Amino acid sequence: MGETSKSGASARLQKELMELMMGGAEGISAFPHNDDLFHWIGTVQGVANTAYEGMEFQLSIAFPANYPFEAPTVTFLTPCFHPNVDTRGTICLDILKEKWSAVYSASAVLLSIQNLLDNPNNQSPLNNHAALLWSDKEEYRRAVRTTYDMGKRSASS
Repeated sequence: MGETSKSGASARLQKELMELMMGGAEGISAFPHNDDLFHWIGTVQGVANTAYEGMEFQLSIAFPANYPFEAPTVTFLTPCFHPNVDTRGTICLDILKEKWSAVYSASAVLLSIQNLLDNPNNQSPLNNHAALLWSDKEEYRRAVRTTYDMGKRSASS
């Protein structure tokens, strides 16, 4: 990819970062990792009255050199029990794949992931067990909490 493309992506990412820092939506944030403008660590908080309430998930966001014309690669760093998230943190979300558009921003991606938490697409699950449990809200909530707590414990040890 040419330098012109990368400098265009840099300018766009700097603008998006500034918008996130100045007035990002509630429950989301992101910052460059090790001062690398093309690799961010994002945070999504679980929304109230959902199985994810009170939880905070970290995500890795890797932007391609031709961003925004190609979607970023986003993966959960915090373990997340969810029909559309596999055990490696890979996310099945249409706007990160075939529905990507250059009008989307990092903020829009984080908000979409936050929304996905309580609105899974059970038609294309990456985690079949989570998709099956989804209809049993109490069992699902327990599995979400157990996965989250185990991930937090292993991160702190």
